Amino acid sequence: MIKYTDDILVLGGGSIGERHIGILWELGYRNIHLYRQRNLPFRTLDPARVQVFTDFERVADIAPKVAIICTPTALHVSQTLACVERGMHVLVEKPLSHTSEGIQELRQAALKQQVLVQVAYMLRYHPLLQRVKHIIEDGTWGKLLSMQSYWGEYLPDWHPWEDYRTSYAARKELGGGAALTLSHDLDLLNWLAGCALDSWQTVKNYRSSLEVDVEAGADILLSYQSGTTAHCHLNFYERIPRRYYRFVLEEGTLELDYYAATLRLLRPTSSDVERIEGFDRNQLFVAQTRHFFDTLQNGNLTSHTQEQLDESETILKICNQ
Repeated sequence: MIKYTDDILVLGGGSIGERHIGILWELGYRNIHLYRQRNLPFRTLDPARVQVFTDFERVADIAPKVAIICTPTALHVSQTLACVERGMHVLVEKPLSHTSEGIQELRQAALKQQVLVQVAYMLRYHPLLQRVKHIIEDGTWGKLLSMQSYWGEYLPDWHPWEDYRTSYAARKELGGGAALTLSHDLDLLNWLAGCALDSWQTVKNYRSSLEVDVEAGADILLSYQSGTTAHCHLNFYERIPRRYYRFVLEEGTLELDYYAATLRLLRPTSSDVERIEGFDRNQLFVAQTRHFFDTLQNGNLTSHTQEQLDESETILKICNQ
């Protein structure tokens, strides 16, 4: 069990690192240590809430119980492995990596150390998507036949305070690209399908004028062992943000508008709309962090870790086709 007084390590002090530190503080954790390569000013975080260091060897003296990894994708596996080998439980930002290299070694190390490794696909904690999951599993709407997801945004608008061309999402050597960067939707579709992936086909789009050396868009067809099929569209070249999901079941269709935080439940003889008033995306990160600590206390760490690594490796194979 992790106590509020235990030391927690965060690797990476960018926007997502600051978010995680803020959430840890909100949940009551106070001994937070931040490892970063350069001790730069924070953008939103009160510096009094974290102890910063730039020499990773200091980790041995701190002996944290938990690590949260928020660095560029290309560093995730090596840093997760370094933490696991020191006996730390790890919440690592998605995607797990940009290649499958090192994942088997990580799998074995986690098993040996009996620690938890969870990959931060926080979309699973969206209340409306959890509602969709319940409807699919309940069976009252019949079998899930097909799914469609669409996510388009504009990369330069993500962090207006920095040059998008230097971001990890824009650079191949850092593990960028639309497929990996926006792989939340792939994880979501695989999770909702509720069974193993049978086959897939990935087509990448390099046509945009964005100054990146990776694909700026991808279309992915998925087929599951149940017979359910899915189409996932991802891009970060679209000037007008658009994000929606459509799930076709035997007895009706579910349509979710992410930005409007609404879920339409459509049947031949009825329709209804469920919505979340005042939805804040940060709620997903908070719920994810709570689940991580709850799993540490009550879950089967070995089973959960192996499942997380297997699912993440599947996503890497899809994105790297």
